[in-house]
Amino acid sequence: MINVFLVDDHELVRTGIKRILEEVRGIKVIGEAESGETAVKWCREHEPDVILMDMDMPGIGGIEATKKILRYNPDIKIMVLTIHTEDPLPSKVMQAGAFGYLSKNACPDEVINAIRQVHTGQRYITPEIAQQIALYRIQPGASDNPFHDLSDRELQIMMMITRGEKVQDISEQLNLSPKTVNSYRYRLFNKLEISGDVELTHLAIRHGMLDSTKL
Repeated sequence: MINVFLVDDHELVRTGIKRILEEVRGIKVIGEAESGETAVKWCREHEPDVILMDMDMPGIGGIEATKKILRYNPDIKIMVLTIHTEDPLPSKVMQAGAFGYLSKNACPDEVINAIRQVHTGQRYITPEIAQQIALYRIQPGASDNPFHDLSDRELQIMMMITRGEKVQDISEQLNLSPKTVNSYRYRLFNKLEISGDVELTHLAIRHGMLDSTKL
């Protein structure tokens, strides 16, 4: 039996996935969470085999949650299920230790097969996303996506800002001082050659870094 844990801030998405998996022999949904913070706490008390993790959620988000969960239990296989298909997000989350990266546009059979594959210790990446990652590794300068130049922390703070989270909230969630958060904020503004949060949000949408349905 493959015990699966669902992490997504949309209850409708969790319910849909759960209904699909309930019909599959050998797979059981044993829990669900609406945020990265809740997922980290839950995984300290339970041991799922596979986690289906959304990336773009309020709070610490999917990448940081992946790091924290695997730091506590490196045997858990985490597969990101997200609307984001543009690199560098797939590369960042795989570097964080995820075993799979799957688009929410995937059909049910692909989701089921991916769960089974990562459970056996094999990585699974949606083919078109895998091609993007491979092409960028071969030609690092070929992409016009300016977010490639951001560090993991800058990328995390960028996503939190574009979700409308305030500096004080970000500092509390990441255990950083507001001054440090602002330092990261202005550093990523300089790297992206922009001047404010609104411009940052428009740039993120343009390059597929932000789920506009969650704005």
